[in-house]
Amino acid sequence: MTTDAGITLHYQDEGNPSSPAIILIMGLGAQLTVWPDALYYGLVKKDFRVIRFDNRDTGLSSQLDDLGNPSLLKAWLSKKLSIRSSVPYKLEDMADDVLALMAFLKIKKAHLVGASMGGMIAQIIAAKKKKKILSLTSIMSSTGLVSHNKDSLKVLLSLARRPGRDNREAAIRYNVKLNRLIGGPAYPIEEQLLYEQAINTIDRAYNPAGFKRQLVAITVSGDRHRMLKKIKAPTLVIHGSHDPVIPVSAGMDTAKQIRKSKLKVIEGMGHNFPPVLMEKMTHWIAKHVKKAEKKRVEKKRAKARGKPKLSGQTTQKKIRSHP
Repeated sequence: MTTDAGITLHYQDEGNPSSPAIILIMGLGAQLTVWPDALYYGLVKKDFRVIRFDNRDTGLSSQLDDLGNPSLLKAWLSKKLSIRSSVPYKLEDMADDVLALMAFLKIKKAHLVGASMGGMIAQIIAAKKKKKILSLTSIMSSTGLVSHNKDSLKVLLSLARRPGRDNREAAIRYNVKLNRLIGGPAYPIEEQLLYEQAINTIDRAYNPAGFKRQLVAITVSGDRHRMLKKIKAPTLVIHGSHDPVIPVSAGMDTAKQIRKSKLKVIEGMGHNFPPVLMEKMTHWIAKHVKKAEKKRVEKKRAKARGKPKLSGQTTQKKIRSHP
């Protein structure tokens, strides 16, 4: 589909069209295929309509090379010094892409699940378009303000040094190295699987310039603390205790800022989707979405009877999970 802004989005839509819709929003430079099939089809089997898609500048969606190769340093300085600077696009524009996809698929209300940058995009939508969002699941994401330690800075520098798009072998090696770096100590991924995933990813699409434009969009989006306080949708925050990209403290802060949110910290998980955890994560998300659906139906019935809406006076729970 193509948005009014001229952005073509490649998507996959599975499940019963009349079932509750879950939209999966992927992170920085990651294609829709990074959502594990075990999670994606696991949610479909639990009777949800599930959509995953390539963000702009990723995968088979629009590659916006005509917008140039922005300077990450200039973008950071402009934000730090409050100086106006031209950037290709912002996270808010990527949020508009999601809303355009919903409109195209005739989805009036949806449950959003976002990972990393996708969590940031989902947060923006949940805060600004409250009536369209039934629940939010923010995975390995942040409020925009992250305090990085020496190890996480090392990983971020590695993320930025992507090979040119014409060097396939170097790109595959980079992808393998990257996924080694971002994984958690408790859930190592087999080397053969890392190479298979890297080959499939690079051969499907590879655009390092698009990655950089997305990174600039994250940089200029800034702090979302005030914005998150506006979120009313039931929220689940999932974060790995050993995330080397976005520290677990950022996930805790996200849960703290969103009223009534629930936090699940997975011991030993990094900034990825370990296959062994997908059944458990699918269960958590499905349970969260079903609870939100139940509350929505109860509110609808109460409204039809002319009674006050349910107050939903539940307190935020923080749960440390041990898979």
